[in-house]
Amino acid sequence: MKALFTRAENRCELCESTTDLAPFMVAPHTTEELDHTILVCGTCLPELEPDATLTASHWFCLQGAIWSPVSAVQVVALRLLNRLKDDSFAADLLTQAYVEDEVRAWALVDANEGAASSTPVDSNGTALSDGDDVTLIKDLDVKGANFVAKRGTMVKGIRTTDNPEHVEGKVNGVQIVLKTCFLKHAG
Repeated sequence: MKALFTRAENRCELCESTTDLAPFMVAPHTTEELDHTILVCGTCLPELEPDATLTASHWFCLQGAIWSPVSAVQVVALRLLNRLKDDSFAADLLTQAYVEDEVRAWALVDANEGAASSTPVDSNGTALSDGDDVTLIKDLDVKGANFVAKRGTMVKGIRTTDNPEHVEGKVNGVQIVLKTCFLKHAG
């Protein structure tokens, strides 16, 4: 894939190493198409396996990779950051990172099942569960209630629904359904 090496400028698209480079197909895709493949080094490759132990210090490089214009690189960076979210640098980066909705949806696809997880997740990919507190990341016009839920509003004690893209919570004393893509876990 000469186009892949050209796009990556002969560097690992995660850590920028120039040694031992190889293509990596981003699940659930199984064909080596340019849009579904990234170039990685021999250090990054083994840790991309879902059950691999991650060397947190190596993955500081994700501070640059998450801002890549390449969707497949963003997907891998999000998946790695979520695996590392107990480390403060990864948690901080997850709260700062912005990716398009389709990139986030791709990042949430389970590589083994080829389907999105049924667990609701916030705009950063952090799992949400009943009783969690969340913050709105955008002003939301609440239909039928004649008010705007302002960005930064804390919604305490959410409840999950049958749809992993929605949760329920009270804003201004009104129980409403909220899209998870407009929420950030407050914990």
